[in-house]
Amino acid sequence: MKTQLRGRRTPITIFVEGDIFTKLSFLVWGLSNMVRGQIVKGAIYLAMEVAFLYYMITSGLTNLANLATLGIHEQGMVFDETQGIYVVQQGDNSMLMLLYGVVAIVVVAMAIVVWMTSVYSGEEARQDKIHGRKVYGIVDDIISLFDTNIVRLFLCLPLLGILVFTVTPLIYMILMAFTNYDANHQPPGHLFTWVGLENFRAIMDASGQLGATFLPILAWTMVWAVCACFSCYFGGMFLAILINSKRIKLKKMWRTVFVLAMAIPSFISLLVINTMLGKNGIINVLLQNWGFTTEALPFLTDATWARVTIIIVNLWIGIPATMLMTSGILMNIPAEQYESAAIDGANPLQQFIKITFPYMLQVTTPYLITNFIGNINNFGVIYFLTGGGPNTLDYYKGAGKTDLLVTWLYKLTNDSNDYNLAATIGILIFIISAVFSMITYARAGISKNEEALQ
Repeated sequence: MKTQLRGRRTPITIFVEGDIFTKLSFLVWGLSNMVRGQIVKGAIYLAMEVAFLYYMITSGLTNLANLATLGIHEQGMVFDETQGIYVVQQGDNSMLMLLYGVVAIVVVAMAIVVWMTSVYSGEEARQDKIHGRKVYGIVDDIISLFDTNIVRLFLCLPLLGILVFTVTPLIYMILMAFTNYDANHQPPGHLFTWVGLENFRAIMDASGQLGATFLPILAWTMVWAVCACFSCYFGGMFLAILINSKRIKLKKMWRTVFVLAMAIPSFISLLVINTMLGKNGIINVLLQNWGFTTEALPFLTDATWARVTIIIVNLWIGIPATMLMTSGILMNIPAEQYESAAIDGANPLQQFIKITFPYMLQVTTPYLITNFIGNINNFGVIYFLTGGGPNTLDYYKGAGKTDLLVTWLYKLTNDSNDYNLAATIGILIFIISAVFSMITYARAGISKNEEALQ
């Protein structure tokens, strides 16, 4: 009944067609419920309204007003005539004002949802009363939460957690991108204010140092994501095909050998490799002792060498995981297809192109999307292997030639305190990831071609 009512009626329709108590319930939450006999439910709605009004009167309206200015009084020294000395005058804190303003927005949004719920609930009770149906009380509602509406019960805590720990911080971060909250505007000593789209304009302006840093890092991030994703994908696939071949013995042993690389925490492996590839690392020492080189190779100190090194090292980390996943998929491909192809004269390469790869791609497209997005945000490989270096004076505030957007974002927040630029880059990363995911998923047609995999 509830779903059907909400699907065909709007609050405006309910207000126009409702009786006096229905109309008054738009102002007094739960009134329509209490009049129809749902005393406890109506009282709960009314208590929520009272709590909301109390919050708005005591602090909510002030927080919303402060959100527009983010403070006007800076902390500073003022002369206290009573003491005859200069004392510190506590100023406004823009950071807290922004946070409290975001909380006020979330509370208002939640209040609107509760208000609409009370309107629909009251109208349902009225309709039940008019048509002679039973008007369910609070006990019936509680019982239904453990029966027909148990999904709603289980979703309460996750939704609350998402609202508090995901939605609210996300709104806070997004709004920060439209301020000048940087190293020169640190509350409470200095206020920060709204600057609109200035941060986005500065980042996209190739003529400025910030834009001249962002665009090359964005290009390298895309190159890295594509190379890291598809090199590990095809490497793991070919390794799985090789191990699953009938000519290979001791398949379990070979899988175990490659899985051992996954058992060691990746950051430990990367730090060890960083030491091995250094100027005085074991690899350079051996190459010089064996006569292959006369001087240390710049594995991590030259931009091109460092980028190639990162991609190669990532193969060692990423291929075993892909190999495990694709091994299970290969076992599900009907052997009859390969036998028929062999009878028709198809060689192993043709069988891979016509049978294995199409099936594999169809099944693993969601994995590819996830892996690509994960590599865009792959903080560990870059940070622990090169630290984003080699650094250059041409780049903005400590950015290096192997920095990804995510590692540069970390440097902007941790080293430079440029939170506004970091928030702006975070939004751009989200836009890039979301657009790529939606386009790739739509063009892959996974949901439309599920029957082809049966």
